[in-house]
Parts: sequence; structure tokens; C-alpha cells
Amino acid sequence: MHRHLLTRKNLLILGGLVVAMLLPLALSSNQYVMVLMTTVLIYAVLASAWNIIGGMAGQLDLAAAAYLGLGAFTTGTLLIRWNITPWVGMIAGGVIATAIALLIGFPLFGFKIKELWYALSSSAMVVVMQSIFMMWTAVGGATERYLPANGSPWYSLRFNSYTPYYYIMFVILVIVLWVNFRIRYSKLGYSLLALGEDEDAVEVLGVNSQSAKLKALLIYAFICGVVGGLYACIYSYIHPSFFDTNMSMEIAILGIVGGMGFIYGPALAAILMVSFREFLRANLGSEMAGLYLSVYAIILILIALFQPRGIAPLIERGIKKIRSYSEERRHGRAADLNPQ
Repeated sequence: MHRHLLTRKNLLILGGLVVAMLLPLALSSNQYVMVLMTTVLIYAVLASAWNIIGGMAGQLDLAAAAYLGLGAFTTGTLLIRWNITPWVGMIAGGVIATAIALLIGFPLFGFKIKELWYALSSSAMVVVMQSIFMMWTAVGGATERYLPANGSPWYSLRFNSYTPYYYIMFVILVIVLWVNFRIRYSKLGYSLLALGEDEDAVEVLGVNSQSAKLKALLIYAFICGVVGGLYACIYSYIHPSFFDTNMSMEIAILGIVGGMGFIYGPALAAILMVSFREFLRANLGSEMAGLYLSVYAIILILIALFQPRGIAPLIERGIKKIRSYSEERRHGRAADLNPQ
């Protein structure tokens, strides 16, 4: 039992978790680095959530910012108007995002809207939501509404440091990766992966494509809604600009670059690409605005040409080669010690 748990892969994951937990202790004095790492975790969570609907089910969803914005406005409005803690607001935001996803996804999947048309429909949802909240004066309209810091910091989730936000987002990321793992190796996960390959063939075998994809969409929307609530607390205000089509596009890009359907791929892509983006923005932003978008385009072209399945399969092949090489070395030495 213990030998089964203490595999190289599990030890590597455990080591990564320990490093991630200890990293803020050394960098907490630099708030810029802390907000950067927190931003990376936000994108890692959103990309990992997208992997459920986009990577496994094969639906090119571009509505992440719509669900994030709904969660942000729900959490922020509850805190501003009734002083309801964001801990409750985040769950409420996730539920509302799920309800909207159900209203949108049920007819889309019922009429078998997929691929390009689903991408356009989900992207349009972000624009519609932004227009609605821009005109909805009851929740602030086009004016920024700042979140109050009432009571204790842990009640209002308003801290003087980004370190608590980092740890909260880190815990959420671990939970989302665990959810990915459970779905990936469940009946739902196998159905989603099969639907992503050939929906018509899978339906012949008796799989309800509408039900399976709708479940994936609702889980994805709930996670985005919860993250949206924390997103509002981190930036301390709510505004319709949270409904950002560029952000939705970037999350889908991270999911594709990381490896569609791979559990850790989108999170790894977020860590690498978002960190690189912020580095470019900090060092070259004033001289070459938008450079990171060009870098994304170049990376996507290179991946499409040389590694169309993403980063994760490339890493797995490298691990297998290293493992195979170590096995050959070990067996080779054993043969040398015991000549026939």
C-alpha cells in the first residue's frame, strides 16, 4: 500500500505542492511578485475548469469571463448592499453562473450546436452580459463600485497583503485539479472524451450527449463563478469590464496549449505563459504594448506545427523516455553483475 502511494509521480506532485506552499514565505515582502503569483493561480484555476468542457468534451467555450463576471457582481453586490461575507457570495455567484449556463447550454446542446457555432454563441454571451451590466444601474452600471472592508479581514476578504489571496487561490486550484482527476476517470469523463472524438458514434452506443456536456458546462460555470467572487475581492471593486472577451479567449488558449483533456496541462500552461506575459508587460509594456499577444500567436503556431496535442503530451513522453532509460541502466547493471 505504502509503496503504491510513494511513486515518483506522487512524490513529484507532493514536492511541487510543498514548494508552492513555502514560496510566499520567501517572497511575501514583495507585493508585486505576490499579485503576479496570485494572477497566475487565477488563470490556472480558470484554465483547469475550462479543461472540463473544452478539453474533455471538445466544446470550444469562450464564455469564461461571463461566468467570472456574474460571480464577481454577485459577491460584490451582496457585500456592498447587505454586508454578506464573500464566502457566501462566492457560492451564490457560482450558483447564479450555473443557472445562466443551464439556460444557455440546454438549448445549445439540445440542438447539437458545436464547434465554431458554439464558440461564437459562447463568445457573444460575454458581450451581451457586459452590455446588460453596463446599463443595469441597480448594480452600479458603468461606474466602478468599490468593496467595503467591514469587520475582520477574513469576513470581508479584504487584506492588506496578497499572500492570503494566494493561499486561497492555491487551495481552490488543488480542489479543481482533484475535480478534473475524478471526472477524467469516471463514467462522465470517459463519455466526455468519447464525445469530443466522435459525438454521433458515441450516441449510437447510448450516451446522452446533451446530459453529459451539460454536466461538464455546469461544473465549469460554477468554478468560474466562485473564482469571480474572489477576483472581485482581490481587485476590491466590480465593473462591467470584468466581462472581457480577451480573457475568455486567453483561457481557451491556455487550455489548448496545455493539452486538451490532460489534468495538469492547462494549469502548467497558465504558470508558464501568464508568468511570461506579465514579465513582458513589466519590462517591455511601455515600449511594445501588446507584445505578449504576438508571443501567444507565435507559440500557438509552433504548437500547431510541431506539438498539436499541447505541452502535457510532450512532457509525458519525456518522462517515459527518462523512465525507460533508467530502467535500461538498472537492468543493464544487474546483467553485468550476474553474467551467464
